[in-house]
Amino acid sequence: MAQGALPGFRDFYPAEFAQRAYIARIWREVARRYAFIEYDGPPLESLDLYTKKSSDEIVGQLYNFTDKGGRDVALRPEMTPTLARMVAARANALRKPVRWFSLPQLFRYERQQKGRLREHFQLNVDIIGETDVTADAELLAVAIDIMREFGLSRDDVRARVSDRRLLRALLDRLGVSEDQMPAVFGVIDKFERQPRQISSEKLEALGMSPESREALFRLMEGLTLDALRAQYGDTPAIAERVADLERYYAYLQDLGVADFVQLDLSIVRGLAYYTGIVFELFDARGEFRAICGGGRYDNLLNSLGGVDLPALGFGMGDVVLGELLKARGLNVAIAEPDFWVAAAEDGDLRDVILATTQLRRAGASVEYALRPQSLGKQRKAAFSAGATYFLTVAPDFAEHQTVQVDEVQHVEGAGGSLVERLAPMPKTLASVISIIRDSKSLIGSAI
Repeated sequence: MAQGALPGFRDFYPAEFAQRAYIARIWREVARRYAFIEYDGPPLESLDLYTKKSSDEIVGQLYNFTDKGGRDVALRPEMTPTLARMVAARANALRKPVRWFSLPQLFRYERQQKGRLREHFQLNVDIIGETDVTADAELLAVAIDIMREFGLSRDDVRARVSDRRLLRALLDRLGVSEDQMPAVFGVIDKFERQPRQISSEKLEALGMSPESREALFRLMEGLTLDALRAQYGDTPAIAERVADLERYYAYLQDLGVADFVQLDLSIVRGLAYYTGIVFELFDARGEFRAICGGGRYDNLLNSLGGVDLPALGFGMGDVVLGELLKARGLNVAIAEPDFWVAAAEDGDLRDVILATTQLRRAGASVEYALRPQSLGKQRKAAFSAGATYFLTVAPDFAEHQTVQVDEVQHVEGAGGSLVERLAPMPKTLASVISIIRDSKSLIGSAI
């Protein structure tokens, strides 16, 4: 009998599920704040949907099989091909720009590493049908606002931004031919993961001169837009891209996220389908893999779904994000009951159930003992369950609704407790329910 989940897969016990649900809730809240609409697709797709985008080489990374109908299928390793298929099917009817997000579970059969499993949940946010850099700024603002919603600041997270069109124009200025571009991009993508000497040798093998290699390394060391304009602004293609990035940064400033952002031309996003501005979010201390990444992919929908629409998007997985939140002490606790309801010694369990039902209908989370127990044992159970209040129904509950409420444990930051607010009121269940309904939120707002 199996003793645990398969390698690279996870069991979500209540504590782990609470973290997963918390991450998903924040993702949804921020995406909806930016007026993105949620969608989903099937977890199983035709295999050729993925080989069309990434060639047959990707098959080794997929959970694929032939189904009982003889179709070659695969569990989805990413969401973009499904998005392209769905948008293409209704392209004429969809309001543009399309602003969609999804939270799929994705599957890849690959070597497990820190921050990378064989399954994960991922937020995908995409804008389809807009070419201006306003959309690029909007997209990055979503990702950064998500970080802030989790309690992470610019001291915790940095957004590193580049533009593949700008880098292409700069490489052209340095004498890199069109045929050499893909291989040079590949070397740049690994700059941080390999010694400079190794990168230089690879660039030399591709035909770059010593002067061009040194100029490229200087570009990767963090030139500002002003410096780029001063040094290369006489090249129209470069000047145009710098002007676009200047507008982009101005919009980021207006969106209130510019202080998270730095220009880094080494960010190229290894996937060849990216066509313009790209970005990745990293933890500022460099302890983890990229938290999220994305950018503009204006040609991909046409190649996948046959619909010629500009597009951009990002993906943010739950694994690295969860590790970062844990490292920064930002974990979420398991949801705990607001009330534990009990009867006085020799009380009627049905009174307990009636009181519990009314509290639940008022919006409270309530637990009670499912078999008769002493009050002392129930108080211990209430504390163990994490209940905030212990509500005892009096012997005359059926006639007068009399109750007693004690605080089991104080909720930090919750302000005045329900016990304090109940003090000048009749000690009845109706009084308790009126306080609950008057509170914006049961725990943390002051009941």
